[in-house]
Amino acid sequence: MAEVIIHVYYVTNIDSGNENLNFAVVQLNNVCKQGIPISGVFHTAIQVYRDEEWGYWQTDKGSGVYTCPAGKNPMYAYRECIVLGRTDCTAAKLSQILKELSQEWPGNKYDLLEKNSNHFSNELLQRLGVPKLPAWVNRFANVRDTACETSQMLQNTKDNMLTAGKEAYKNAIDRAIKTPKSLYRTITRP
Repeated sequence: MAEVIIHVYYVTNIDSGNENLNFAVVQLNNVCKQGIPISGVFHTAIQVYRDEEWGYWQTDKGSGVYTCPAGKNPMYAYRECIVLGRTDCTAAKLSQILKELSQEWPGNKYDLLEKNSNHFSNELLQRLGVPKLPAWVNRFANVRDTACETSQMLQNTKDNMLTAGKEAYKNAIDRAIKTPKSLYRTITRP
């Protein structure tokens, strides 16, 4: 059995040359930490067996799956590591899983909200048979998912209500047309 560790990074990097983006992400993380329960924006990678981590990021071509020394990704600012448990997966099986994921996770399909490093980490964790990431890690993307699901649910409810209303109106008209005129006169007379 091997220990499974997630490495959590802030999505900022002082050396990136993009100070505006770094500042915006830091501010978002601070605001989220101080009262908006959506957490911040984080990058994750998974360590199993060796002193390297596996993660997912955006690339123009090829797989978005990468490896680097554990806790040392130069693209992000390190936050912490969390031990999620142990896997029965052998090193050979892990290699097979990573080969499959490398084909299934092209870098040009990366999306901050729908297909990010946290989604990749959860997929790898599931295949390793250990618990998913803590909810706070990907809450920023999950809030968007919840908003979209709620919006869709409201749209479906509206559509169902309109359909039911139209059906009720049609039934009322049909009943009125089928009601004998003599009965109709009796109903409408005072």
